[in-house]
Amino acid sequence: MKQLVKKSAVFTAAVTLAALSLAACSSGDTQPAAKPKKIEKIGLMVQDMSNPFFSAMDKGAKEAAASIGATANTQDAQLDLANQNTQIDTFIQQGVNLIVISAVDENGIQPAIERAKQAGIIVIAVDTPAKSADAVVMTDAVQAGEKSCQYLFEQMGGKGNVLLVDGTPLQTIRDRITGCNNVVKKFPGIKVVGQQASKNDRASGLAVTTDMLTATPDVQGIFGMNDPSALGAVLAVQQAHKAGTVKVTGVDGSPEAVAELKQSGSPFMGTATQNPAEMVRKAVEVAQNIIDNKPPAETTILIPSELVTRATVSQYKGW
Repeated sequence: MKQLVKKSAVFTAAVTLAALSLAACSSGDTQPAAKPKKIEKIGLMVQDMSNPFFSAMDKGAKEAAASIGATANTQDAQLDLANQNTQIDTFIQQGVNLIVISAVDENGIQPAIERAKQAGIIVIAVDTPAKSADAVVMTDAVQAGEKSCQYLFEQMGGKGNVLLVDGTPLQTIRDRITGCNNVVKKFPGIKVVGQQASKNDRASGLAVTTDMLTATPDVQGIFGMNDPSALGAVLAVQQAHKAGTVKVTGVDGSPEAVAELKQSGSPFMGTATQNPAEMVRKAVEVAQNIIDNKPPAETTILIPSELVTRATVSQYKGW
């Protein structure tokens, strides 16, 4: 009987010790792996490869990797948070040194980013913030919204009704709309009469703009928070036979926007630029500085936006 009690006590103690060990691991008490001494493998995570913006990021990643003797692997989330979670876990298993991510959901991706950092991987967000990333490199999105709308309102003569083609609720998109609204306050003759969210692409930009023009046909200007949605708005304007009376601007400086600016008679008047390839190149530079114990003084690095119009498009270098 004493022997059974003794064995039971030993078993209970072992189970308790195992439980305590598991709790310690799950509570984050384990020490994170050391940061890499060199960047040899880069994992780029983009939101939607069908958008040329992210194709330009892929190009920038390959250029940046080649410049430091590293390899680059690009993964397309197809606008799905679950995909990005899986992709980060795969990058951890593959032993990448740096993850550059354009997050589908800046809050929802945080646990996966923390797993990557626990594995010693540097994580830099691009285009839009991502919680727990070491830094973010992005366009000055407020400035981009301000420049695009300032030009739009000037082309409208400082008066008229405007539609805002919004997008998915990412910080960078919210910032562009904020920038536009900042400029609205400076133009008492401008009135925003409609605002709907697209899915950041041309097809949904066409759909929501068509709906808004049907509900409020008396419109003289449209701001699209990115070029695909703005070009969708252009199609809606043309289909409504309003190309001569409605002006449209966007944000990105994309190849498609450049082509549209060169089209005679198009309602599309201008775009505030982004530089997706430079974002990734800068992200790699920031990561290298972190390895060299020179972290950025500010964890948000803003790239200025420039305005491209019909008058200046021939001088614009593009993506």
